[in-house]
Amino acid sequence: MNKKTEILASRLLILLLALLLSSCGFFGSLSKPGGSTDSAPNVTLDNRKIINATPKVEARSRGGNFTPYTVLGKTYRVMKTAKGYKERGGASWYGTKFHGRLTSNGERYNMYEMTAAHKSLPIPTYVTVKNLDNGREIIVRVNDRGPFHEGRIIDLSYAAASKIGMLKQGTARVEVEAIDPREWKKSKRANKKAKASAAEALSVMPAPTINASATADTAAIKRQYLQVAAFKSLEAAQALQNQLLDSLQTINESANVVIHPSDQGVYRVRIGPFGSTVESLSIKNAAALESFGKMHSVYE
Repeated sequence: MNKKTEILASRLLILLLALLLSSCGFFGSLSKPGGSTDSAPNVTLDNRKIINATPKVEARSRGGNFTPYTVLGKTYRVMKTAKGYKERGGASWYGTKFHGRLTSNGERYNMYEMTAAHKSLPIPTYVTVKNLDNGREIIVRVNDRGPFHEGRIIDLSYAAASKIGMLKQGTARVEVEAIDPREWKKSKRANKKAKASAAEALSVMPAPTINASATADTAAIKRQYLQVAAFKSLEAAQALQNQLLDSLQTINESANVVIHPSDQGVYRVRIGPFGSTVESLSIKNAAALESFGKMHSVYE
């Protein structure tokens, strides 16, 4: 090997190491847990305003998909396809220390975006991440490599960790599943159409009337609901209805969300009816619904 070739090889090696070290996984695995120099920003995020990543068809990135690759003496291989991938394991997150640094595919890490690092999924890949400790579920875009730490399968951005409810703990038990963007869009369109049709039918349903001379026995069999909010706009009520239905799927697939119109032009968004007070309380106290605010019981 002549001198020019040696110099070129040395420069390529330095460039490769720089790309590896810029990703979250290398430093993240060394600095967490305990004694971490990484931290959260001095900003408290409103989880209700953090929007999930929107799956879309993308070509593989030019960077970040080299296979096999070796980190800390261990060799990893990038999957040929993300189709059918589903795995349970540990999740961690990374924040200010890596904000603005290059990710494995050459993008800049933004801790306020819904992104993640994974050791072997193709980049980019969209995945759902479900926190098995609290039932919360998010969608993130994988654009980085890591975490290179035993037992951990994904490293989430600060925003993603906030939305899924694992900032304080630092780690969480999660289930990660790859998304097919084409199938996801088809399912989303079908669900939106079905919910719109149901909401339209509910919006024209007359509110139940109560006979003023009803006996105590009749009053006792009124249906129980949890009222979440009330709007003067039907569109706003329908938007909240759709959000609630999505959240309820993670805790109680049989729960229903209805819109009760009033003579004053107010649209009340309610969950129910419930067969028992125990059932309503389980929904009212569900962690997955805490972002919707305080709910109160009504009977009709």
